[in-house]
Amino acid sequence: MSYIRLVNVTKRFGDVTAVNNLNLEIGKGECFSMLGPSGCGKTTTLRMVSGFEDLSDGEVWVGDRLLSSPKKHHYVPPENRNFGMVFQAFAVWPHMSVYENVAFPLRIRKLPKAEIEQRTTDALRSTNLLQAAEDSPDSLSGGGKQRVALARALAINPDVMLLDEPLSSLDPHLREEMRFEIKDLQRKYGFSIIYVTHDQSEAMALSDRILVMKAGVVQQIDTPLNVYNRPTNRFVFSFIGLSNFMDAVRKDGKLYIKGDSRPLPDSLKPQEALNGEETISLASRPSEIEFTGASDPSGVQGLVTRKAFLGEIVDYQIKIGDQTLRVQLGRRDAAHDTDEVCHLRFLRPSWYGLGE
Repeated sequence: MSYIRLVNVTKRFGDVTAVNNLNLEIGKGECFSMLGPSGCGKTTTLRMVSGFEDLSDGEVWVGDRLLSSPKKHHYVPPENRNFGMVFQAFAVWPHMSVYENVAFPLRIRKLPKAEIEQRTTDALRSTNLLQAAEDSPDSLSGGGKQRVALARALAINPDVMLLDEPLSSLDPHLREEMRFEIKDLQRKYGFSIIYVTHDQSEAMALSDRILVMKAGVVQQIDTPLNVYNRPTNRFVFSFIGLSNFMDAVRKDGKLYIKGDSRPLPDSLKPQEALNGEETISLASRPSEIEFTGASDPSGVQGLVTRKAFLGEIVDYQIKIGDQTLRVQLGRRDAAHDTDEVCHLRFLRPSWYGLGE
């Protein structure tokens, strides 16, 4: 059942449409990520949900509460939406103790002293900060400061938690640690999360569903698995995970990788919708290609031009015709060296028109 609803939400800045007619439903207790390149409109969308940005058109609802509607001249300010906000910048105050940072929004609301103490203590305990309650945030690591920001958002018992690139300034190890802590907190408290990020691994690890956005327009909304395995278009394929694209041309009823004189095997056939196009694009994941033997009828011949050992993974660059692609194999499957001829089997190929 939908809890957060965006109905025909649009945002214009002059002649630029940052978000175009966005319709979206997010369930109670769902972790929903908005993913896309910088400037695609995801942070603008989050700011419209939070109330920090006016809508040009459309409506924002949470439950049965209308929060924003320009046509109905209705607007609920951010402080009355009961949303927890965590930003990329930690936004903690060094002149206040950790405890006072977390208690601050409760004092602004003029809650009873006992309730402030109880909520602040609970939030600090949930984020493993109770022992640092009297410390200055400046004495904490980046991860510690981000926990303070999380605790402050938790203390108000939010209906929805809004997170805008909250982990991007942390080192990789802390990012991985914090993403699991955020998920654990969501399970414990049951609030909905809208999570804005350009980091695919964060979105994949945290989300029940992901929205992929480009230039203010939704490209796909689906589970992480479906977004990865069944992208709706070339952009989503290219944006999620590592990807290869090789141009293929038609000649005498057969397909050839551009610059290669050997036709592609019949097992590599595009969908019928692309039959009328002379040049199309073969898309593949580096991890979904394997070496095969020269006698394999589904194999495509190439030349190894680079081999890099990356621990458990060996990363190859393979040249086919005048195109190159990456192949990533487990170190036990690394059967070729640089300048050797190889044959490749594409396990899950996809085809796209060049205009997509």
